[in-house]
Amino acid sequence: MAEESTVLRELPESTTVVVIGAGPAGLTVANLLRRSGIDCVVLERQTRERVAQRQRAGIVESRAVRMFDSWGLADQVLGGVPSDGLLEFRVDGESHLVSHDDYSEGPPARLCPQQVLVQNLTAVYLADGGDLRFEAADISLHDLAGDDPTVRYRTADGALRVITCAFVAGCDGDHGISRAAVPDGVLTAHTFDHGIGWLTVLADTPPPAHPLFAVSPHGFAAHFARGPHTSRYYLQCPPDGHPDAWPDSRIWDALRTRLADPALVSGPITDREIFQLRSLVHDSMQYGRLFLVGDSAHIVSPLGGKGMNLALYDADLFARAVRDSVLDHDDTGLHTYSQRCLRRVWNDQEFSHWLTRTLHDAGDDTHSGPFHRGLARARLDRLFTSRNAARTFAELMAGLNPVPDVLAPDR
Repeated sequence: MAEESTVLRELPESTTVVVIGAGPAGLTVANLLRRSGIDCVVLERQTRERVAQRQRAGIVESRAVRMFDSWGLADQVLGGVPSDGLLEFRVDGESHLVSHDDYSEGPPARLCPQQVLVQNLTAVYLADGGDLRFEAADISLHDLAGDDPTVRYRTADGALRVITCAFVAGCDGDHGISRAAVPDGVLTAHTFDHGIGWLTVLADTPPPAHPLFAVSPHGFAAHFARGPHTSRYYLQCPPDGHPDAWPDSRIWDALRTRLADPALVSGPITDREIFQLRSLVHDSMQYGRLFLVGDSAHIVSPLGGKGMNLALYDADLFARAVRDSVLDHDDTGLHTYSQRCLRRVWNDQEFSHWLTRTLHDAGDDTHSGPFHRGLARARLDRLFTSRNAARTFAELMAGLNPVPDVLAPDR
């Protein structure tokens, strides 16, 4: 104990913000704070190589592109290519192209895999002199309700460090330590289990011309680009299934059937896993000096591509709130952070829930029944035939909030 106390006295540090987690949310927070002239330290428990290899979402929506552009970062951090603004819905083999162009001026959405965004954010942050510490073990948060919270961790060589700060940004996801540091009973968790499983498959195969959603009595399937020679596939399956039950031959047979593409090119499968579609919202997204950002606060079902984009929205609001507090002594953004974030979270949760139920209920009616199947088919028909319905869909896909954010007149 005496030795530990000596180490703590000898290695004190201080900064304005400690960011926990070096994913899209944490690295965006860090870059925006650096752009604002505010010092911060980013702690990440994984190695740099492991973080750079995480395969996740592939679309940065229009609103997020505009956000990066407003900070002067779009050209530096957004790799990939601009989206052509089209999605393909294939219903019982019949193709329908739907636009997700939001009909407004400005840059379009970008097809940018998460690992590319993270690699670029990392490079820009480090080139700007940012402090990013990988392999930070045993991270713990203390005195969050006070004015001077502290963050403790161990370096890769076992040295104990302690950092005093003004704010902590919890950007370490659903299973991270940030939300776990909040006392029981402070946050209210709103959860929903969709009762749907997806087998997700990453393969070295040609990507589709457009992001593809397929509906058929055999079950839902999807095909997305993850690079010029890489594809991500999704297959609806029992939520309690196991990847071992899906050998390569079964996967390619199911994809060719559900995508109504007998000539679908197969290739080496580099990753497969089954996950359960679920939604989660924590209210509030703040406890004392700890602010939850992204998946630490909310999980959204994958359809609609909102998970990473919500995290980027949170990061923007948090960085602006800290900037206003530190530079202008205006705490309005800090006090309203949770309310403003949750307003968009619930808006995007509703859209993702609508799209999830529609695309699954319209196919195999074993779970939902023929009545809900008929309702879902009617929704799809309206989307394909009504200009107003298609425009509303495009606005929601692009990340436009149909109700003005009265708490954010600058946006």
